[in-house]
Amino acid sequence: MIYIGLPQWSHPHWVRLGITSLEDYARHFNCVEGNTTLYALPKAETVSRWHNMTDDDFRFCFKFPATISHKAALRQCGDLTAEFLDRMSPLANRIGQYWLQLPAAFGPADLPALWNFLDALPKDFTYGVEVRHASFFDKSAGEQALNRGLHQRGVNRVILDSRPVHSAKPDNEAIRDAQRKKPKVPVHALVTANNPLVRFIGSNDMQQNQLFFDVWLKTLSKWAQNTTPYLFLHTPDIGQVQDLVHALWPGLQQAFPAVGNEPAIPKQNSLF
Repeated sequence: MIYIGLPQWSHPHWVRLGITSLEDYARHFNCVEGNTTLYALPKAETVSRWHNMTDDDFRFCFKFPATISHKAALRQCGDLTAEFLDRMSPLANRIGQYWLQLPAAFGPADLPALWNFLDALPKDFTYGVEVRHASFFDKSAGEQALNRGLHQRGVNRVILDSRPVHSAKPDNEAIRDAQRKKPKVPVHALVTANNPLVRFIGSNDMQQNQLFFDVWLKTLSKWAQNTTPYLFLHTPDIGQVQDLVHALWPGLQQAFPAVGNEPAIPKQNSLF
């Protein structure tokens, strides 16, 4: 079993592909990144609408609000955390994992705050942590402590693979913008809990994307023997993501026959 999705469920370019809502998106993919909650807490009626647009097989991976992860740096934020979890509670049985995306300034010295925060969370959910600080990628004592603490708590370490986009020729503004914004960190493909989560940041070069992704097909297949991985596919211009889906789906289908045929959305070049 594997969950495969995109970083969002709607985009103006997708309207002509027949994807106009979360309900449409959920017919093609079985999970989604919940980036929206990083920036603002959704209204209660919005959460109810999301529930009505999906079924119990769909999984959301909502990010903790930046007021918790960035502004408060995980300190003295119990009320904010409780408010967030309460607001999302109508989707409780459809949460793949709640996702803590930490800023680059959050380093080894801050690990006690991370452990206090994680230990105070409800045990009913699965959690993932994405780090950006360089010390968590150099295999030193700081990274070892991070991995050990996550493993002890059954928390997933979110894995970012931005090699494709950073290896791409900066020949358009979308690529250049992604290269400025996407972290350029080593890929440490390791499992600390039962739902490893991989973010694959592709480029507009599909041959290059496939070369980078071949290793992930082997790794994810191996992990799926004992865990249930999550895979999120990105492109510099997310409006063009269907090209990446079409390029990678044959390999995914071969590695994971249960994913079925590729999402029934036409290729971009057939429409524009």
